[in-house]
Amino acid sequence: MDQPIKILIVEDNVIIADDMQSMLEEIGYEIVDNVIVYEQAEEVLKNNEVDLVLIDIILASDKTGIDLGQHIREKYNIPFIFVTSNSDRATVENAKSVKPNGYLVKPFEQQDLYTSIEIALSNFDYNAATEGGSQGTSTMDDVVGNSVLKDSIFVKKQHLYYRIQFEEIQFIKADNVYLEVNTVDKKFLVRSPLKDYLEKLPKNKFYRAHKSYIVNVDHIDAINSKDIMINNTLIPISKDFKEFIISAMNS
Repeated sequence: MDQPIKILIVEDNVIIADDMQSMLEEIGYEIVDNVIVYEQAEEVLKNNEVDLVLIDIILASDKTGIDLGQHIREKYNIPFIFVTSNSDRATVENAKSVKPNGYLVKPFEQQDLYTSIEIALSNFDYNAATEGGSQGTSTMDDVVGNSVLKDSIFVKKQHLYYRIQFEEIQFIKADNVYLEVNTVDKKFLVRSPLKDYLEKLPKNKFYRAHKSYIVNVDHIDAINSKDIMINNTLIPISKDFKEFIISAMNS
């Protein structure tokens, strides 16, 4: 992973907030800030890059975590998760009104926190139109990060967008919520479902060889009954893909 996921914690219980921060940093996430009220969170979101927000529903201010969730929905195209001690019907119904990307009930373990975050990130639709606000306009991430040209695609690495010719892509491997795009001499990480990324690639060159792999058939060096080899990397293949390749070789 080129850059850690940047998380904002909004929790008015300092002990719980510090505990959450320790858990998250141990996993490898980056904590942008750890705040206790709506107004502080609003300021952090305005001035920092944040990938995901963890929000307590009851905050030490007049405005609640649900108000903050609504603010995020209107202004920012990022996921958020409610982390709360309240699981009664009324609270859950109010929370549902702002469509959180997760709902984690205290107390919880580190693994619960990790799972909730990764599922929220994996399922979040970054291309969906927001309800309004500044994030409703096109950003560089929206325009370049999703651009497919006739012979190439843009892939973000750190703060730059690299234009990769389709012919340079050897194979793509699914790794949790990320895809590892392997070219002749580089690797790039992108956040996308494998099936969605396949739709961006030329259909006459790229095929899903396995549930976790897309391959460029022009780069296949060798094949046996279970695997194909691309640039000294063994890639497992499904029965259907093996039959497709053998058929193409014999045609």
